[in-house]
Amino acid sequence: MGRIEVRICGLGGQGVVLAGQILGRAAVIDGMNVVQTQSYGAEARGSAAKSEVIVSDKQIGFPHVRKCDVLVALSQSALDAHCKDLKESGILLVDGDLVSRVPERIDQVYKLPASRVAETRFKSRMYANVVMLGALTIIAGIASKKAMKEAIEASVKRETQEANLQAFEAGLDLQA
Repeated sequence: MGRIEVRICGLGGQGVVLAGQILGRAAVIDGMNVVQTQSYGAEARGSAAKSEVIVSDKQIGFPHVRKCDVLVALSQSALDAHCKDLKESGILLVDGDLVSRVPERIDQVYKLPASRVAETRFKSRMYANVVMLGALTIIAGIASKKAMKEAIEASVKRETQEANLQAFEAGLDLQA
């Protein structure tokens, strides 16, 4: 596998940090070395947020993403701010309901209706981050489906576990 650098970015309140934690935990379950970092603005909702996950089969010496192999953008402003850090051969996943402009230089772009699926199926956009994780699992293969499900169960409140697992399945179906 080598080293894979992932950045998940969006706005506070979109579950960006939780998505990174789930991805990192799943990779650990699969036996990989992982570093996960996060940053967000002072406001709880609406300010810039990002979560970075480095996954490697070797020891990780430098804990920050330099150039993303995978960039997940849950808002247009996040894509605009972080697109420059995506490798030329990188994979870009965007919430197609919230991101309308994607630079032409990127070859591997996946516009996914994560917010629409979350709103339609779960009556809340709160699950769009986990829908994206499902699609990411199929597209990038960073962690196994089994490990992702275990990580979701371990990372979310018991009362939202079933909805989050269903949202993950919905994301898998987006790329099935």
